[in-house]
Amino acid sequence: MKPLDGIRVLDLTRALAGPFCTLMLGDYGADVIKIEIPGTGDDTRKWGPPFIGEESAYFLSVNRNKRSITLNFKDPKAVEIFKELAKTSDVIVENFTPDVMSRFGIGYDEIKEINPQIVYCSISGFGKDGPYRDRPAYDQIMQGVGGLMSITGTPEGEPEKIGIAVTDIGAGMWGAFAVVTALQHRNSSQKGQHIDLAMLDAQVAWLTYQAGYYFATNEAPQRLGKAHPTLVPYQAFMGNDGKYFNVAVGSDRLWERFCGGIKRPELQNDPEYATNGDRVRNRSTIVPMLQEHFLSRSSTEWVADLQAVNVPAGPINDLVDVFTDPQVLHREMLLSIPHPTLGEVKQTGLPIKFSDTPGGIDKHPPLLGEHNSEILRELGYSESDINQLANTSVI
Repeated sequence: MKPLDGIRVLDLTRALAGPFCTLMLGDYGADVIKIEIPGTGDDTRKWGPPFIGEESAYFLSVNRNKRSITLNFKDPKAVEIFKELAKTSDVIVENFTPDVMSRFGIGYDEIKEINPQIVYCSISGFGKDGPYRDRPAYDQIMQGVGGLMSITGTPEGEPEKIGIAVTDIGAGMWGAFAVVTALQHRNSSQKGQHIDLAMLDAQVAWLTYQAGYYFATNEAPQRLGKAHPTLVPYQAFMGNDGKYFNVAVGSDRLWERFCGGIKRPELQNDPEYATNGDRVRNRSTIVPMLQEHFLSRSSTEWVADLQAVNVPAGPINDLVDVFTDPQVLHREMLLSIPHPTLGEVKQTGLPIKFSDTPGGIDKHPPLLGEHNSEILRELGYSESDINQLANTSVI
């Protein structure tokens, strides 16, 4: 048993925020039916290079544990099929701009009439109301609007985006949390509900302590590059091998260990640096001093010395390093699964390890429309019915 066994999810999403939400649900047991446009499918099927065979690496990364059916919602028969599926489903996830689903006759108001217990999650850039509701949204736009890029990058440099689409992925994670929360509410009330999830709201919620600094000072936090705004030293430094490593001195107790670990015990009681407040005020002198000191040895040696005295430190790995790291491999965060046309495909593993109901990867990222016949047969359609639907471009 997996935690979400018995939950059926109709997945009307594409790109990343929605597919990541439904991937999380599918990883832990939900039956996710991915509904795509006939002939083209999810936009990300064409996002490349790189491709693995004929499959986009991007699509393969976020669409495992799903079945694919193609429906042309311009045809009333396709809408009818969707509603048949919705009658016996628990969750619908969509990430179209507001009102698109209602125009097809399958918005929340229409679906709750046939299934009052449905949990209907709508993920959009700006939400279903407000002055920006109709604006299109991609991750980079949202990283800018939501303030993330303003605090990312070096002080003298330009605003930078995060190296992955964190606003998309974050909205997907909020979506999965919202769905399971609404399902828990349904368990006690027997009522479904609509979830209105905006990428902008999700991004703003993530600002946490940076927002707290703004609330406290009424000044916008500035970019600090590799450094932390309120802890010193808490950043990356370079060794004499040209490689960077991170150090996180999060308390004055750690500062004592740090000074011993780098063989500079005299710094421990230096009045300029004795407390974190002193070090933050004197950031401009202590950071260059430490960087000069770290150029005397390799990053690997410094990391080993600091870890030996229990100071948080670690290398800055590229993805080759990450996916050969013994801890990553031990935790099964690199997996390979069978695929019908590619032999095997690599996937990131499942981060949540349940003791009694673990998740798993049971289904490869689906080929477009791979499960048309299977899903329609479950609804009671005959082979001749299915052939007729294909011949008339309903599926």
